[in-house]
Order: sequence, then structure tokens, then C-alpha cells
Amino acid sequence: MADTYKPADLRAKSEDELKALLIDLKREQINQRFSAATGQSENTSRVKVVRRAIARIKTLATQSKNRAGAKTSAAES
Repeated sequence: MADTYKPADLRAKSEDELKALLIDLKREQINQRFSAATGQSENTSRVKVVRRAIARIKTLATQSKNRAGAKTSAAES
């Protein structure tokens, strides 16, 4: 899995790929939380990377929904 999740790279992915990536990142986030709670976390900076990647994916999903909604409402007018 890539360490950086750039918006341009994420925009190139399909909606299904983004959903799968989001699920994987959420699982990783949970695993990071458990390992931090038990004191086994080796890479503490990964928590921040995962959290921000999740936020980027959610932001792109919202933007694409807003664009799709704007296109359909413009077509109805």
C-alpha cells in the first residue's frame, strides 16, 4: 500500500476502488488504535497518514456526489 495518498491519484481511481481503499484504511486505523493501546505500535506516524487519507477519500466522495447532483439539477431545469 502506498504511504502517500495524493488527491490527483485518488481522483484517477473509480468509485469502487475508493470504497475498497476506504474499507482497508479503516481496518488499518482500528489495528493502529489497538496496537497503540497495548503499547505495541512501532510506527506512530502512520496513524496520522491513515487518518488524513480517510479524510481525503471522504472529501473526494462528497465532491463527486455534489457534482453529480449539480449536473442532474441543471439537466432538469
